[in-house]
Amino acid sequence: MSSGSTTFEHPAGFVAFVGAGPGDEGLLTLRGADLLSRADAVVLDQEAYGPLLRHCREGVEVVDADEEGAPAKAVAAAKAGRGVVRLCAGDPMFFSSITDEVAACAAAEVDFEIVPGVPPATAVLTYAGIPAAVSVPEFRVVDATMVGDWAAHAASAGTLVIYNGISEAVAIGKALIAAGRPDSTPVAISSAGTTTEQYTVVTSLGRIGPDLKHAGMTEPALIVVGEAVGMRDRLSWFETKPLFGWRVLVPRTKEQSAGLVEQLRSYGAVPEEVPTISVEPPRTPQQMDRAIKGLVTGRYEWVAFTSANAVKAVREKFEEYGLDARAFAGLKVAAVGEATARALVEFGVKPDLTPTGEQSSEGLVDEWPPYDSMLDPINRVLLPRADIATETLVAGLTELGWECDDVTAYRTVRAAPPPAPIREAIKGGGFDAVLFTSSSTVRNLVGIAGKPHNVTVIAAIGPQTAKTAEEFGLRVDVMADTASASALASGLAEYGAKLRQAALAAGEVPRRPSQTRRGARRRPK
Repeated sequence: MSSGSTTFEHPAGFVAFVGAGPGDEGLLTLRGADLLSRADAVVLDQEAYGPLLRHCREGVEVVDADEEGAPAKAVAAAKAGRGVVRLCAGDPMFFSSITDEVAACAAAEVDFEIVPGVPPATAVLTYAGIPAAVSVPEFRVVDATMVGDWAAHAASAGTLVIYNGISEAVAIGKALIAAGRPDSTPVAISSAGTTTEQYTVVTSLGRIGPDLKHAGMTEPALIVVGEAVGMRDRLSWFETKPLFGWRVLVPRTKEQSAGLVEQLRSYGAVPEEVPTISVEPPRTPQQMDRAIKGLVTGRYEWVAFTSANAVKAVREKFEEYGLDARAFAGLKVAAVGEATARALVEFGVKPDLTPTGEQSSEGLVDEWPPYDSMLDPINRVLLPRADIATETLVAGLTELGWECDDVTAYRTVRAAPPPAPIREAIKGGGFDAVLFTSSSTVRNLVGIAGKPHNVTVIAAIGPQTAKTAEEFGLRVDVMADTASASALASGLAEYGAKLRQAALAAGEVPRRPSQTRRGARRRPK
């Protein structure tokens, strides 16, 4: 038995005790992610660390850490030649609660490894904008449940970080004052640190009681005592993100929303994907078959794509016939906007026309050249589109002298209603914002879940989508400056930043839109 090897490779069976970090799943170490990717079984607190299972391969066995006999199962699995990862809070050896499990591996002569994680003692302070040590080179971390006398800690001139102290916060403050710390000493108390639920109260030793009275603080939380807390006003970066903690509904198909979800997270939001439409092939394929044949044989002068889904549908047809992007040689290609143009470039096709102004069917028509029999040998345009596409583009191109083959490339079908809690949150104001990326997402969301509450911020990708939202009685607060999901998310972030700045200018604590509805919990000033 060994406690690991210098090459970080293990025999067939092993247990790796991996620090899962303080809460932000992005703080998992590379070593931890690598071990998870190769694990046969994972033991963890699913409520706290379930998202980290995305690093695992399909079919991995998942064991809840609170399950009776979980440690014994881990040892037995390793003895049977399986790789086991035991995810631990923070750093496994920092106020360790798993020493008995490690000892059990050693006693059973099971190969094991302990992978350090990012401890809350440093990470939560960093996310709260509080440097661990300023001017005084001392940083002390204590577990309140193991302290009987606070006098020695009161004498510390540096930053004092206290674990497990929320229930006794007032008593701890009084004990530190009694032992000599000034009652004006700055204190910050952060709960749910490094997550989008993080909430920090800044107070002083003498005011912990009244300032915490209505804060609703619960564990996990840290109490930070010391002059370093005073730097939070200048160094806070996480809780000041423009959409920090905003619960944002993304009513799109799963495959379309990945990039948008990541962008929203970068602004501090908590995106929730609710499929409202399902993209399916046409009921009869003959029309698309004829269109692809005509494209290859020179029937068209132009092909106009009005969505990334249309690009995907044509690409799949090409693959079905053994064709590739070379079949577009000699054709002019138009894309309605940036996302569609990106999908074409990924296919290997560079669009000849993308609107420089409004990225919509109207914007495309505005910049489309009129048919000229002297310049254009063919006057026909292929439009592979959704079955519910508007007639704006066809009408505009016809007026410019072009003939259009309007072909159904895919169908958009309304998805099943989301679970009841999601529907209740939509209608009850539980979401802070909804991003509508097309008219169909408006119609389908209202159809399967009801209208969003009037406190919910409504963001629309363009004029047509905004018009549809208004037809359903929704107030549109944000509209993208260009018709792309990225611009829509950026516009929402700007809106959130303005709300925050307005609240601060009025001397108020910034609140999310959902916190303004009747009955919502208010954060104290």
